[in-house]
Amino acid sequence: MREKKNIYLMYLIIFLQGFVFYGPIATIYRRARGLSLYEIFILSSISLILMIVFEIPWGWFADRYGYKRTLILSNFMFFLSKIVFYFADSFLLFLIETLLMSISISGISGCDIALIYSSINKEDGEKIIGRYNAAGTAGFFIASFLSTIVIAKSIDYAALLTIIPYGLAVFLTLFIKDANDYSQEKLTLKKSFKNVLNKKWMLVFVIAIAFVQEVQHMITVFLNQPQYLKSGINLKYFGILMAIMQTISMVSVKAYKLTQKLGREKSLKMLFLIIGICSFVLSYINSPILSVLLIATVTGSFALIHPIAVNIENQSIVTNDRATILSIYAMINNVIAAFINIIVGKATDVSIEFAFKTSSIIVFLGFITLIVFFSNYNVISSGNEDINGEINF
Repeated sequence: MREKKNIYLMYLIIFLQGFVFYGPIATIYRRARGLSLYEIFILSSISLILMIVFEIPWGWFADRYGYKRTLILSNFMFFLSKIVFYFADSFLLFLIETLLMSISISGISGCDIALIYSSINKEDGEKIIGRYNAAGTAGFFIASFLSTIVIAKSIDYAALLTIIPYGLAVFLTLFIKDANDYSQEKLTLKKSFKNVLNKKWMLVFVIAIAFVQEVQHMITVFLNQPQYLKSGINLKYFGILMAIMQTISMVSVKAYKLTQKLGREKSLKMLFLIIGICSFVLSYINSPILSVLLIATVTGSFALIHPIAVNIENQSIVTNDRATILSIYAMINNVIAAFINIIVGKATDVSIEFAFKTSSIIVFLGFITLIVFFSNYNVISSGNEDINGEINF
């Protein structure tokens, strides 16, 4: 009963945190408040650096003092960040918002999945994680649809309304029950790093995922809006387009069916290639229909990648420091993302077309890294899977 309660609460929490009413015009909102596009990219890079700094300490805190305490603190700071965002009208205030948001996200990162994975049967990993992602997507879908009405009145209202669901999410977090036995063991970061290094090929996998994850983030959050404007799409349709993209993201609930049919390796390789090709083609087109279709394909492809990748990472962890190890993986992801963010950000100074071409190259580098991982993963894990389905390699 406790485990099911945790899952449903986590579904509700991420659903509420999906209600980012300003999402469809996030870049435009920041620019209207005085930020340049370059300053926005700088803040994004600062955010990644902050998450790198706080990621592992938060993971250790979660394993040592409990997932519930970590999520309460993190979700409360997330709530505060939305309040600051509403009042922000300078680079300094947006920097403070970035600080609060980054610390909170680094606390949630790894801890939410660790709580979920500790509350379910391991064979249901991809299915439950897919539903968890879809719950957040559903919230963002509703907010994106409603934002069309809200934005028509004022973009400021979009930021103001976002505060309410984040406050409710903090309240729901109070009812979570810890699924980890954090009081029985003294955990150390040294031991966690040793556990990570004992499965060094997982680091290769984490790197591969980081390449494609940051590219899809750049395309679906930052580059999509300039591409829409370039192709002649009116600003008033941005909310509807965002809602469509979020609907497509809910395909994540079917990721487990894809792996049942094709297997993890073929599924991931295919999805990597699709994202890389879409990124490249986007650099050459001005058609509004093709722009939407290609960005939608990138969105859907990564929505399928994420639950598969998260399940692989979790199945590789057989020790009690799950949140810490997931935080180490997230830190590696963020380090890579910070560099990619700067590279693609500078590429936009040349042109949006060059940014898309740069993104496609990064994805193909990730594809090569994925091939290297699976060539070793298949050899190491073959015939070495325990009765719980946890891969020992």
